[in-house]
Amino acid sequence: MIVFADSSALVKLYSDESGADAVRTWDQVIVSQLARVEVPAALWRKHRSGGLAAHEAQLLSAEFEADYFGDGEQTARFAVIAVTGQILDDAARLVAVHGLRAYDGVQLASALAAAGALPEPCEFGAFDRGLCDAAAAEGLLLASRSGSSSVAQR
Repeated sequence: MIVFADSSALVKLYSDESGADAVRTWDQVIVSQLARVEVPAALWRKHRSGGLAAHEAQLLSAEFEADYFGDGEQTARFAVIAVTGQILDDAARLVAVHGLRAYDGVQLASALAAAGALPEPCEFGAFDRGLCDAAAAEGLLLASRSGSSSVAQR
């Protein structure tokens, strides 16, 4: 299955927490360019709150970067949607319509761009209820925490 994963889902690839098992079953993952900053920020925030040792945050951030960029031996694990002017314009509409935070609007606009460019369905994976509600309202199929899909009702 192809899943656009926002940063709340991506962090679960690197940190054992609720929902991690489902996220680890996703075959093909598409991310917004924002993930480049958001995922390491979340891992370092876990360190500052006592959830990770500094060396763990460093190691997991490096693992994410290898997945994001590739590491010379392996290609990048993620397909990356660049944050363009059109994505930002779409995000501005989405935050107004759905009351999203700015970066959540960019994540959703990126997911919609990815879904529109693919010949097959792309599911939306996130662990933020408001963002999932907005994604469903925009017509995206939601990747559930158990690995199956659902479309939330508007």
